[in-house]
This record gives sequence, structure tokens and C-alpha cells, in this order.
Amino acid sequence: MDTDMRTRAAPARPAGLARSQGWLSKLGPGLITGAADDDPSGIATYSQAGAQFGYGMLWTLLLTYPLMVGIQAISAHIGRVSGHGLATNIRRHFPRWLLIAIVALLLVANTINIAADIAAMGQAASLVAGGGAHWYAAAAGVLSVLLQVALPYRSYVRVLKWLTLALLAYAATALTLKLPWLEIVHAALLPSLSWEPDYITTVVAIFGTTISPYLFFWQASQEVEELHADPAAQPLKHASRQAHEQLRRIKIDTVTGMGFSNLVAMFIMLTTAATLGAHGVTHIGSSAQAAEALRPIAGDLAFALFSVGIIGTGLLAVPVLAGSAAYAMAGAMHWRSSLESRFSSATKFYAIIIGATLAGTALCFTAIDPMRALYWSAVLNGVIAVPVMVVVMLLAVRKSVMGELVISRRLRVLGWLCTCVMTLAVVAMFATLG
Repeated sequence: MDTDMRTRAAPARPAGLARSQGWLSKLGPGLITGAADDDPSGIATYSQAGAQFGYGMLWTLLLTYPLMVGIQAISAHIGRVSGHGLATNIRRHFPRWLLIAIVALLLVANTINIAADIAAMGQAASLVAGGGAHWYAAAAGVLSVLLQVALPYRSYVRVLKWLTLALLAYAATALTLKLPWLEIVHAALLPSLSWEPDYITTVVAIFGTTISPYLFFWQASQEVEELHADPAAQPLKHASRQAHEQLRRIKIDTVTGMGFSNLVAMFIMLTTAATLGAHGVTHIGSSAQAAEALRPIAGDLAFALFSVGIIGTGLLAVPVLAGSAAYAMAGAMHWRSSLESRFSSATKFYAIIIGATLAGTALCFTAIDPMRALYWSAVLNGVIAVPVMVVVMLLAVRKSVMGELVISRRLRVLGWLCTCVMTLAVVAMFATLG
């Protein structure tokens, strides 16, 4: 009765605005996950691809898009349908040794990735504002910890959604340039493939950057957070009436988020191909180096936009890296885990977030080369990705996990195809190492 009265009393909104807000309300875990995929280390990978191979790597983004949508949607389904994150489901349905191995490797890989991202943020801030890069890196690490610990989940999600706008800097950078669109379309749709080691290594790096295990854990856990944040919601296997609406929301959210991620990656490749690659700069050691190299070629505006994007995406990605590690560890150890919880009621969960972030920050003050560390992080991510995807696919078709809402045939095909492609990427990676 009260609800009906409030509804009638509310001022009418234009139909277009209502539709827009309804669509935007469906964006959350998928959008944030996709945006976090374009972290500073990912920016470095895409920049290197554009600088070294021009427009010749754009086809990889067309291929990874449906694969990303498939595996991330399946991860989201598991979280929302079962009411538990991936680590909890693995603990309940698989041998403990497998869970410990996956979580331990994920924690190490994420910490190294955090170090590389924070180092890149510090370098970018130093380029824009002057001063010591290490101290900017330290400030970024502390700020990331404070945001996750101090803000409840609902408020924190709003912060992360706003941070996704930082990625628009890369679209703006590309649009400041005169690009040969016919050449770009031809290169994307009819690429000239190569079996040269550098070419294969770059393809593997792009796949490893776009399809990463920490993103599976994060999106599944965020669906559980969304579930807990709504008092009327239940795990879908116990609330089939909610299934149609929620699974449709997950589809829209994931398709949009992964599309946004790959579109931004495309703009980064376009920018560096049209500027750095076209002027003979074919080696990029970091995202900050890519920004610095842009200034004499594309001008101060392109440099500033690129640098600001690095800082913004780092602030988005570091919490996702630390948070996914914490969710995985908490699920494995059966700890309470929620960004909605107070620090005092989920101390161990927050301790992992703080520890991983500060350990990554501390690595920036050592003699360790962050880009070399990132290389080995990519190796670890590649190794972890295959068994994690196999486990995810097996969980998604188990009625003991999903009830009657096991994933559709279309998602099964996409998920197993993604697993096979990533397996080939790992084989190629080890062949390259050899």
C-alpha cells in the first residue's frame, strides 16, 4: 500500500529518461569488470601491439570479444544462481589441493599485477604533475586501500562506475588524430597473419590480458554482493521467478562491459599505431612510456589524455585485483567476505585486500623491474586461466550448484571455445619461452 502511494506521488519522468535509467541500472559488475580489464598493464600490452604491428592486431579484439562475454557471463551466472563466489563453489565441489593451488597462484599473480599497475600510475602522475613517481605510487596504493575499507559496497560501486569514464580518455585521444578508417577496417577484417615469434608472443599477450582469472572471480563475487545488497533477492536456484529478469540483466551488463573494454583497447591500439608505430617507435616498455612518447608526435593534449587515462584506470583496476584475491582467499578459507561488511566483522577478508595492495605498492620501491614482473604475472595468469575455466565450465552445468538453471547450450559452446583458445595460447606461451 505504501509503495503504491509513493509511486503515485512521484513526479512523472520523460519516457526516454526512464528507459535510459532502466538500461543504466542494469550495468554494474560486468561494466566494472570490463573496464578493469583495461588496466595500466593492459594499456602497455595494447600500446606495444599498436606500435609494433600497426593496425594488424585489431583482429584479436574482434575474436576475444565473444569469448570474454561467454566466460564472464558464465562466471556471473554461477555467482547469482548459486549465491556463492567461485572459490566457495570450488571448495564445495572439487579437491582441496586444486583450490589451494588456484588461490595461491591467483594471489601471487594479482600482487605482481598490482605492483606493475601502481608503478605505471606513479610514472604517469609524475609525467603530468612532476615530482617523484614512487611517492605518487604510494599515494595511489593507500587511496585504493582506504576506498575499499572505508566505503560500503553500494557507495564503492558508484565510485567504480564513475572511474570507468576515465577510459573515455583513450577514445578522445584517438579522435584527436586523423585516422585512415578504410585501412583500419581492412586490417581488422582481413589481417595478414604471421608465425614470427614476436607476432605470436603479442597475440598470446593480448589473450592473456583480456581473459584473466581474476576477472572471473571478481564478477562472480560482485553478483553475490548485488544479491546481498537487495533484501528481496535470493539465489536464483531458490527463486526461479527472479531468474528471467536477473539473467537478462547479466547478459546486458556483460555484453556492454566487455564491449566497452574491447572498444577502449581498440582505441589504444589505433592511437599508438597512428602515432608511435607510424614514426618508427616500435618498442614500448610501459603504459607511461607510451604516453611520454606520444607528446612530441601527437601533441600535449594526446599526451595528457593518455596519462590521465592511465591514472584513472589504475584506480579502477587495483581494487579489482586486490578484491578478487580477497574473495578467492575468503571463499577458500570459509571467511566472511563482503565489501558491505564493516572492517571489524570481516577482518581477514580486508586484511587480504590491504596486504595485497600494500605488498604491490612496496614492490615499486625495490629493484624489481615492474615490467619484467608483469611478464611473469602474465605467465602465471595464463597457467591459472585454463584449469580455472575448466572448473568454471564444470560448475556451470552441475545441478548441485545451479539447480535447474544450468547454463544454456550457447554459453556452453562459447565457454568451451574460450577454454580451448586459451589452452592454445598457453601452449604458444610455453613454446615461446622455450
